[in-house]
Amino acid sequence: MSQQPLQDADQQSAAPNLNKHPEPSTPMTHRQIMETLAGLLSGMFVAILSSTIVANALPTIISDLHAGQTAYSWVITATLLAMTVTTPIWGKLSDLVDKKLLVQISLVIFVVGSIIAGLAANTGQLIAARTIQGVGAGGMTALTQTIMAVMVSPRERGRYGGYMSGLFAVGTVVGPLVGGAIVDTSWLGWRWCFFIGVPIAAVALVVLQKTMNLPMVKRQTTVDWLGAFFVAAATSLLLIWVSFAGDKYAWLSWQTGVMLGGTVVLVALLLLTESKTSDPIIPLHLFGNRTIVLAVIGSLVAGVAMYSGTTFLSQYFQLARDASPTAAGLLTLPMIFGLAIVSIVSGRLISRTGRWKIVLVIGSVLMVVGVTTLGTVRADTPYGLLAMYMFCVGAGVGMIMQNLVVAVQNQVRIHEIGAASATVAFMRSLGGAIGVAALGAVMANSITRYTESGLARLGISGSGAHSSSRLPSLPALSAPVRSVVEDGYGHGVADAFLYTAPLAVLALIAVLFIREVPLRTTIAPDPVVEAAGSASESRVGHC
Repeated sequence: MSQQPLQDADQQSAAPNLNKHPEPSTPMTHRQIMETLAGLLSGMFVAILSSTIVANALPTIISDLHAGQTAYSWVITATLLAMTVTTPIWGKLSDLVDKKLLVQISLVIFVVGSIIAGLAANTGQLIAARTIQGVGAGGMTALTQTIMAVMVSPRERGRYGGYMSGLFAVGTVVGPLVGGAIVDTSWLGWRWCFFIGVPIAAVALVVLQKTMNLPMVKRQTTVDWLGAFFVAAATSLLLIWVSFAGDKYAWLSWQTGVMLGGTVVLVALLLLTESKTSDPIIPLHLFGNRTIVLAVIGSLVAGVAMYSGTTFLSQYFQLARDASPTAAGLLTLPMIFGLAIVSIVSGRLISRTGRWKIVLVIGSVLMVVGVTTLGTVRADTPYGLLAMYMFCVGAGVGMIMQNLVVAVQNQVRIHEIGAASATVAFMRSLGGAIGVAALGAVMANSITRYTESGLARLGISGSGAHSSSRLPSLPALSAPVRSVVEDGYGHGVADAFLYTAPLAVLALIAVLFIREVPLRTTIAPDPVVEAAGSASESRVGHC
């Protein structure tokens, strides 16, 4: 089918905006890009801050709400799940609706979720509120990548992507530190971890309104809501299974069979739906591109490493090394600095040289080294070694996360950038959600096993001294029991990272097989890419 009528319509719809910004095919000036980026980064910072501020506060929050390890994991997983299942929807909407309006809507949704979370009276309400936050975060995740692709060519995207990576790192650093300080301040309390982002969000909305002026480009099409339903249903059922397997029921049980079987059926229905609809939420023909398939694998593992690192390391420092929430945030700085510094440097290097595969390979190697070495830590591991291990994980994720998106955007048609970017972000969020849920369940079982074994050596009944349904209060324990519990948490957290190591090796293999294609130096459609995409879509349509 010819694309000319759509292109003509796009040009007409964008005409009223010519006085503000050029057409999408015309390069924007550095000043125009930075003005737009200022509004986008303001909103992004609120989402990042509100997400990370809870990291070091969670042990206190869960203890105050009288919950246990499963609830701990689900407070994180709920946000990741909602972000995962809505990211493709936001990505598709960005191809159809005003991107500025979508960014503002996603930010408002996030703020509403934050307010409800701050008022939560139990973990059920908190998890529901975190789900609402995840919907807004999904919008920011998908739209950030899409808007960047509209403004900047793939060759220059590493330069501006470095600003986003730097902001992500700053938000990731500031969030846990602020969250820890709030929890450690008696007259504030953990609820202000959620309330504090509201005034910042109000400022961000004003900045977005004044600075973000993108060309309005619409296409006549619809949102694949049925496909979105099957994405949400399949992902949710899979995450529920990995969260409770080994705790509420055995890994090999009839519940496992029902949930896995149901997931397979839902995935089959999703594939059938996406192959029949004219404008699918996840275009299946994209997976005819080897780079996209391999990038999806790499993004999934990067998500596991990133979210597991920020979630479980905080728990490790507080419950295995008796650090305060504020101190736990400071102790994880090597991983954040690795993410921030290396991502910015690698982005600029790619923009300067145009070579991106070597960056992905080095990042994958660092990620393998990082998660493997973190799998060897114990409660008494010297902090110098821990710092090196964390830096490797952060540097690896920083070199992989943003640059995989650039590699994918470079090989898809212009009007599919939103869907393609969202697909990669979707898999990264899915990896994080599955990783936190599954590894959280594995870690809980390991901690219980190690603790009960240690207590048995002291002649104490494990069932009476420790319960996986309630996080321990270390000051309330006697010295021998406290030592056993700290050892149990140190060893249990290490097991979670050790299980991640084979996945990191898989990501390295995937990156090695990605074929490096020179980055485009303009944002205009590439005839070769457009033709390849049309041919791939035609093959899928005839299946």
